[in-house]
Amino acid sequence: MRPAVVTPVPLGQVFSDLPARLPPVEPVPGHDDAAHVQVTGIAIDSRMVRAGDLYIALPGSGRHGASFTAAALRAGAVAVLTDEAGVAAAAGTIDRVGAVPLFRAAHLRELVGPLSAIIFNSQPAHASRPALFGVTGTNGKTTTTYFINALLAGLGRTTGLMGTIEIHAGGQPIASALTTPESPQVHGILGLMRERGIETAAMEVSSHAIDYRRVDGVYFDVAGFTNLTQDHLDLHGTMDEYFAVKAELFTRERTSRAVIITDDVWGLKMAEAAGADVLTLRTSVTEDDDAQPKGGGMPLHAADWQVRDVARQGLGHRFSLHGPAGEQLTLHSGLPGTFNISNAALATVMVLASGVAVDDVQHAADSADPFSAAVPGRMQLIGDRPAAIVDFAHNPDALARTLESVRPPAPEAKLIVVFGATGQRDQTKRPIMGATAARLADIVIVTDDDPHDEDEAEIRQGVLTGAQQARDADNLACEILEIYPRAEAIDHAVALAGPADTVLIAGRGHEVWQEVKGVNLPLDDRVELARALTRYGFSVHPSHRIES
Repeated sequence: MRPAVVTPVPLGQVFSDLPARLPPVEPVPGHDDAAHVQVTGIAIDSRMVRAGDLYIALPGSGRHGASFTAAALRAGAVAVLTDEAGVAAAAGTIDRVGAVPLFRAAHLRELVGPLSAIIFNSQPAHASRPALFGVTGTNGKTTTTYFINALLAGLGRTTGLMGTIEIHAGGQPIASALTTPESPQVHGILGLMRERGIETAAMEVSSHAIDYRRVDGVYFDVAGFTNLTQDHLDLHGTMDEYFAVKAELFTRERTSRAVIITDDVWGLKMAEAAGADVLTLRTSVTEDDDAQPKGGGMPLHAADWQVRDVARQGLGHRFSLHGPAGEQLTLHSGLPGTFNISNAALATVMVLASGVAVDDVQHAADSADPFSAAVPGRMQLIGDRPAAIVDFAHNPDALARTLESVRPPAPEAKLIVVFGATGQRDQTKRPIMGATAARLADIVIVTDDDPHDEDEAEIRQGVLTGAQQARDADNLACEILEIYPRAEAIDHAVALAGPADTVLIAGRGHEVWQEVKGVNLPLDDRVELARALTRYGFSVHPSHRIES
């Protein structure tokens, strides 16, 4: 996705417009005739090159991008930029395939985002660029971005979206392969939004995106922080390193305003570390407003915005939101889970931080009910009796919050959970997730998630060990089952359920493929859950009904 029309930019101007702090770009002798070259796009994947593109040949884990220079030239690349290691391969290909200028620079990754912003004209200085909201944190990013967009739509704004589930730039939604796309795609999408007159856009910003420089050159009008809990330690190593990556989003170089939930010590640390103008938000409600968070820090009552007066309303909640100057809003979320109060409050304060008046936000909240917007695979209700829910909860904190929020009210009713763990990811969280399920559910069914190239049985055993140890240590009454494949586990869960029970299918959410040993197998938890409900005579919401 990129603009339909891009004004050609002289290649020399593109390089000269780069900030002085970035590595210099130098022509390779003998391949430096760039006087008349103009570019209309940029790509780091030879398969995505279009005519008029600058191809950046990056080093890869297996092969260097310079080895794909021929494919890039055949697709229409008008210039190549690589590092010292790629110069020889790129130059040899250019000599054989076609004469285009060749450039080299160190630390190529640092250049991709800024170059993309220049070429696609997505810099924040552009008058018609959409106002941009970025959300980071371990859990809640997807739902918060959907809530932001729903609230902005209620205010009459046109909206765009970049995230885990889909990319939306005013036309047909496109399924997303990454939480945050690579930076040429990010800037191309922003350029497309500008071209289509989209006024606002919300983007999920993962730690991978920051670490891999996918959002370099992007400037957010408002950035929000949900929470930080154990996840992605296979990439970051420690929670402190994970935090440090997230904190990069809240520097002056990336955003002007930050809204940070300070319900725990990580949120307080983020508020203190942020270089942008910070608004703090407290969404956890306790009887003691002067409570100190675990780990120390400022009293929780010191937050600028605070959630109060939480009350159940149907499956969701009604609550009030109080601001630093006496502002007060009354809000509602129809989605289950107290964490959706946090997501709704964060979305609200981020929109307020962008300059929208409190009265306008209250009117939009009343008229559009933005915080009941359906989010695919996020607390998605497939049936009511039993309550049959699909959620993306795939780490210990998210699983705990979800299980706590869907516990059926009747004392004799059962909470049944089906989940697994992803292969080739942080193995330390597997037994923690098993223990969490054992402590909070009545029936725990351990199955497969996405094993990737790892042995499925070993993954399941890691989860089962945690569940069984917690059951034995705490003398719990829960039943623990191992059932696979996943579709059979979902079917068995519904077979065990009565109308008053709750069946939660956790971990995969909106995903429709299960990756096993390099093969993508069709598997949609929502479809399997609807099929099982139908098989056992339970009702299914109209949008999920299975035709017989």
